[in-house]
Amino acid sequence: MRRPMQQVFTLKTPQLVQTYCAEAPDPLFVMETLELMEEKAIGMSKSIYRYVIRALSRGGYAREALHWLAVLGEKESTHATIPIFNIFLNAFGSRADLKDAECCLEILESLFLGKSEITYCELLKLAVLQGNLPAAYDIWKDCSRYYSPSIITQRRFIRALTALGDLQSAYHILQHMVVLAARSSDYLRVSSKRRYQSSRLDIPVPALNEFEDLTLPSCQGKLATGEHLVDAQPELFEEKTQSGNNLSYKGVDGAANTLKSAPNAVKQILRWAFNDVLHACVQFNNCQLAEHLFTEIKAMERRGIGLYSDTLAALSVGHSNSSQLDLAEELLERISEIKPKHIHAINALLSGCAIMNEPERAVRILAKMKHVNMKPTLRTYELLFSLFGYVNVPYEEGNVLSHVDVSKRISIIEMDMFNNGIQHSFVSMKNLIRAFGSEGMIEEMLRYLNIAENILWNINPYQKSDLYSIALHALVDAKETHRAVMIFKIMRSCSLPTNILIYNTMIECCKWLPCFKSASALLSLMLRDGFNPTVVTFTSLLKVVLANDDFEWALDLLDICKIEGLQPDIQIFNTVLSHAYARGKIHVLEYIVECIHRAKIQPDPSTLWYTFCAYEEHELYNTAIEALLVLSMRMISEDVSILSEKRIVFEDLILSEEPDAELRIIRAFQAGEEFFATALLNLRWCATMGATISWSPEESLWARRLASSYDANKRPHINPSDVPKSWRRNQLNHPYWKAY
Repeated sequence: MRRPMQQVFTLKTPQLVQTYCAEAPDPLFVMETLELMEEKAIGMSKSIYRYVIRALSRGGYAREALHWLAVLGEKESTHATIPIFNIFLNAFGSRADLKDAECCLEILESLFLGKSEITYCELLKLAVLQGNLPAAYDIWKDCSRYYSPSIITQRRFIRALTALGDLQSAYHILQHMVVLAARSSDYLRVSSKRRYQSSRLDIPVPALNEFEDLTLPSCQGKLATGEHLVDAQPELFEEKTQSGNNLSYKGVDGAANTLKSAPNAVKQILRWAFNDVLHACVQFNNCQLAEHLFTEIKAMERRGIGLYSDTLAALSVGHSNSSQLDLAEELLERISEIKPKHIHAINALLSGCAIMNEPERAVRILAKMKHVNMKPTLRTYELLFSLFGYVNVPYEEGNVLSHVDVSKRISIIEMDMFNNGIQHSFVSMKNLIRAFGSEGMIEEMLRYLNIAENILWNINPYQKSDLYSIALHALVDAKETHRAVMIFKIMRSCSLPTNILIYNTMIECCKWLPCFKSASALLSLMLRDGFNPTVVTFTSLLKVVLANDDFEWALDLLDICKIEGLQPDIQIFNTVLSHAYARGKIHVLEYIVECIHRAKIQPDPSTLWYTFCAYEEHELYNTAIEALLVLSMRMISEDVSILSEKRIVFEDLILSEEPDAELRIIRAFQAGEEFFATALLNLRWCATMGATISWSPEESLWARRLASSYDANKRPHINPSDVPKSWRRNQLNHPYWKAY
């Protein structure tokens, strides 16, 4: 409870009372104090005005604070009042209140007081909170017109621009900061609150013209840098020397010694600014700028300006997320003292290893964790189950030896997990069940599915359905049809939510029976549950009808898939190709190959394999090579003009006589471009066998024969207005759906 004001004034002077009110803040107490001061005819000093404005501003009394700012401006004729206006902007800028800031600027304008460098910094905060990048541009333009911004001010602009997403402009200012630091022309001091401040005087610029409004029209996407950055070059660590009004770069070596001798405070500010830009590169996924800055790290270290561990960790996370695992691992190695808080960077790298299937790299990371005594988190164990729960998959099926190895690995991971007091989560159990299922360890998978149901009692129905879906997929792959049906019935009886993936899996299960009636019953259930068939659904149906060698019905399903408005993919065509190859149906295989070409779908290595082997097993060797040539060309591109453009480069690789030619072909393409390498290796093999490489595949006799045969034996046209309705109606009324 407050003491009476008279008693307060007997204890403290008015200035001390106002100081308390400003720090509290206590705007009501301030207003009471002002009334009492007026009664006692106590004058207002400039310091008291400062405390009053601070208390009212921080307490949210904008109107009253603006009133006292106007009173102060009328009484004071010097520019020493600008810091008090800055106090107001600081308080209300944190609330992103544009209207109050504009009123403050109007008072400044009416009093012709101008702006100081700190005023621009406070306005910049408001622009960031408003998300107003054009305003930030104009604040910089105005500030750099009247000032040579200090290194602290430049760092504030860098932080603002990176927050607003303009990394290029922040990078240009960072260039100038390095130049300023190299000249050692900006000295810093430490305030009483342990903050860096520029030692030079902050003299306000007189308001000769009207101030521009904060809400300005949109600028072009690059900072208007003004005279100080006109000559900025793309290289960051180059030194400029002043020659008149222009700046010219001397080079990296020239700046090295001057940066070494720069004050520690200047190096610290520069380090902060550099880290701001790098963190923004990670946030906005600007890999190009990040890599450019990363090349300068060693130069920074030579000049005594090292990167923070948190920045290295953030960069490592960014490179892990973009699957650049070499850079991500190198950045982690640069952290001199890795701490428990950096576990998120290690987990990100482990996640990248899981995606790129690089368990060997993951082993190195685990060894480093053990070396520094870093404890894994739950996320770490979830990733370990995903990384080391497989041995043969995806290259080949599991066997007795791989099963023993998988059991041993998972047992070790689980033991370490429990020793660290970490319990299984939904994700860890999901990864475990998937690992056992992929290796064909059905009994272990079902045992862990039962464990998951017992210990994860709080998971929602959709998560439980997700676990069952993984188990169903593994059971179908293992031809455990009866168990798959049993689990599906359990899901139905427990009213667990289903999805299109579950229905596609169960339809594919019918190929092992084989029973198209059961597949139709499942399709009927799927339609009744509101799920529309997808290309994968039709692929599963194709597998069922092909199990009965019903190629006519399979081709009808392909037509219905198109009429349903679905775009077939290469997998659905390969499903027919594989069965045609297995049954020796050359005419069906050639019809499907032409369908692929006319649908403008690029073949994949499986397409080439089935086609080539089908001819080869019938001893049609020349046809096999010709088909391989044409399909390899189409796998590179279906566009003849693109093939012609790349002809010279590709021929150099294909016809090379160097002993490492195949290795050059493999190294010529990055991840995701394996099909190019496969196609070129096929073409090189064909050339070795004496075939002539033609870059106009449509002129091939084999390609022309397939096109002519397709036109001559074209299947009867299906009326697109009738088939979908009748087909769907037949499925919905199917008598077998009640069996489920």
